[in-house]
Amino acid sequence: MKQDRHALIAHFGSLRSTLALLVLLAAVVLGGSVSGTAFGVGVALVIALLSLNLLAALVVHPAFRRQLPLLVAHLALLALVLLAGFGRLAALDGRFELTQGVPFDGQLIEQHAGALHPGTLPGLQFRHDGFDIDYAPGRKRGPTRNRVTWIGADGRPQSATIGDHKPLVLDGYRIYTSPNKGFAPVLRWVPAQGAPVAGAVHLPSYPMHELRQSREWPLPDGRSAWVMLQFDEQLLDPQAAASFRLPKDHRLVLRLGEQRFELAPGEGAAIAGGTIVYDGLRTWMGYRVAYDPTLPWLLAAALLAALSLGWHYLRKFGAAPRALPLVQGARAGVIDG
Repeated sequence: MKQDRHALIAHFGSLRSTLALLVLLAAVVLGGSVSGTAFGVGVALVIALLSLNLLAALVVHPAFRRQLPLLVAHLALLALVLLAGFGRLAALDGRFELTQGVPFDGQLIEQHAGALHPGTLPGLQFRHDGFDIDYAPGRKRGPTRNRVTWIGADGRPQSATIGDHKPLVLDGYRIYTSPNKGFAPVLRWVPAQGAPVAGAVHLPSYPMHELRQSREWPLPDGRSAWVMLQFDEQLLDPQAAASFRLPKDHRLVLRLGEQRFELAPGEGAAIAGGTIVYDGLRTWMGYRVAYDPTLPWLLAAALLAALSLGWHYLRKFGAAPRALPLVQGARAGVIDG
């Protein structure tokens, strides 16, 4: 019975089992990426099996226990596997959009959260204050320089410039800009009775969708107004260097049923039940947010594994005996003879 149990542990801790589990892990990750479904639990289960596989290998092979650097390296690899599994269960990846001058309210347009993440953001507060983007000829986009403001732990306002690869870090959440950005007409619904309601319409990303700068804006009473930004100037010349900017002269086309209006900033359109006022044009920026509490621990475990393996191979090859050179004279006769 004891031999059967040892044979089972040896089989589970073998390299063949490790390769099979790695193939299974790749299949689970690929399947989740293709289907778009949640696969955090499946990944965690396979990682748990890989952890048991590594523990079994440590039990079966005494060489791991006799050589401290090799043991530390494998324990660091085990920590990497466990941290990766926990990280996927606790992680959050999402995206959202903000109008210039408007603070983030914690609402995400799209998100992928692990089973251990609550799926909501813990009151992150910051404001999008505008951005600058330079374009080279051919409309080659340069780095995004997005200005943000938030209140620090000391209660004082803080500011920074972030981008696609330079995040704003708040409570462990890393907030980056995305390539999506555009124009945001700010509208205000003034009903005949009741309080006014304001909002911004995020038109399709510019310049990717420069010929489709229109979208619907829902009114509180259930109706929807169709709005389109209309301007004649060429904001980004494909043949020259340019910067993202608002049009100098524009109109906002508004349609509701059979009614059509062209509004300049500050003008309003009287319709049944109230007035729609066009307050002006701003920009909007798309953001992506990522959260993984295991990232610093993963880095530490990876460094420990690399250093331990380096230590192991240094001891192994550094202690290898060197071949003695041949002695000239006496031994030469023996070799020649």
